[in-house]
Amino acid sequence: MAAAVGRLTGIPGVCIATSGPGASNLATGLVTATTEGDPVVALIGSVPRAMNTHRTHQSMKALDILGPTAKSAVNVDVEDQAAEVVLNAFRTAATWPKGAAVISIPMDVAKGHSDILPFQPTAFDPPTYGPAPASRLDFVAKMIETASLPVLFLGMRASSPKVVDAVRQLLSRFPIPTVETFQAAGAVPQDLVHLFYGRVGLFRNQVGDKLLAKSDLILAVGYDPVEYDANAWNPHGDGRIVHIDFHPSDYGFYYKPVAELVGSIAENILCLSQMIESVSESSITALCGDLTKEYKSWQDRPEIKRTEGPVHPLQFISILQGLVDKDTTVCVDVGSVYIYMMRYFFAYEPRRLLCSDGQQTLGVALPWAISASLTQTPPCSAKVVSLSGDGGFMFSAQELSTAVQQNCNITHFIWNDESYNMVEFQELMKYGRSSGVKLGGVDFVKFAESFGAKGFRISDSSQVESVLKEALSFKGVALVDVAIDYSGNLELAQHVITEEWD
Repeated sequence: MAAAVGRLTGIPGVCIATSGPGASNLATGLVTATTEGDPVVALIGSVPRAMNTHRTHQSMKALDILGPTAKSAVNVDVEDQAAEVVLNAFRTAATWPKGAAVISIPMDVAKGHSDILPFQPTAFDPPTYGPAPASRLDFVAKMIETASLPVLFLGMRASSPKVVDAVRQLLSRFPIPTVETFQAAGAVPQDLVHLFYGRVGLFRNQVGDKLLAKSDLILAVGYDPVEYDANAWNPHGDGRIVHIDFHPSDYGFYYKPVAELVGSIAENILCLSQMIESVSESSITALCGDLTKEYKSWQDRPEIKRTEGPVHPLQFISILQGLVDKDTTVCVDVGSVYIYMMRYFFAYEPRRLLCSDGQQTLGVALPWAISASLTQTPPCSAKVVSLSGDGGFMFSAQELSTAVQQNCNITHFIWNDESYNMVEFQELMKYGRSSGVKLGGVDFVKFAESFGAKGFRISDSSQVESVLKEALSFKGVALVDVAIDYSGNLELAQHVITEEWD
């Protein structure tokens, strides 16, 4: 939840845990936040200083456990350190690349006293960044002007409102084809959607992958390889790349930029939009024509119009798309549901379609939806949507209680196939059989009702639209158990683009 607060607001979310297992249980959440650039400050307890060398209740080397999961992990050794340790933790978490900072406070220090007062709020302000040198910007601008097919490749650090605004200004002036990673969802607005060629990740079989393969100049904006390794989308290491980010590139065989614009991403994009005189619109149109048709073709698939039997994922997505607006926050858990949603669900505003694309952490959807609901103004005033598979839901199902207690306004959908399907279809693909993935036996409607939430069930395709309308209009916490048809899921990893594109 703290990570979602950080992602949605840009300000560190805070979580508190007791000593021992309370601290160690933070590991997955913290490494997810650090990997995916979400600012978090974690406060953990520890035993009194005089006891930390003894075998005592809830003693452990918590910082040794959490240190690798965070940007910093610091113990408050004496009371007079508290103010500066806390301040520096917040600054560390909020400084690019953003992530988690851990503070360990021994019990006796927490009870102690210091005459050193907290710092003024202005001390928290993280460093600001400016544009790259003018000579480098001019060099890149000229490369864009002479490229036959420049492509804007937006990564997770291109999802902040300032960067998105700069990107939109650039695209409104120059029709540069654009591809997003999953965590960059929402950067391209509805009025510029004709420049959007989808999102890429996991498997190199999307239209956006073909566009990157065709491109003679890839503008990698806020790209982080944790989302989609460069050896996947640039398998021969011959892509001509410009790196635009807050920090230098992670240089290697598959990612070796011909130029780097290091500094404020937004400032650098705005500078380029002023320095570029023109782009080769005719060659862009000629090279992208077939890809434009291919990208839109999924909307004509017959599965979308299904009227009986289990619900096809594309049918569900198509109907959901028509029932929410561009300002609705949609939180997606990891699993097959995440592949479908991040490929096919349109988002037109930044940080409105959320997923865990770095660590691919199961169970994030519902807790993140709670944070999205509570951070609204006023809190819980607009509907938040979250989705998970039945397996992913069970990783954080108890948070239904939190959502109800906090009076959240959330509708959570479970795509239920009684298995860990994302694991299952990859096992089938690799080994010809599956093992250890079967679930089932849970009545999710009764489960929801036991927490005080409203339960719905979709057993047939004919029910999708009516139940979605009812569940989304319900004020409060609702859960919808959807019988999903994953019989065609092997195709999610098939049709990897062939050598003709390389």
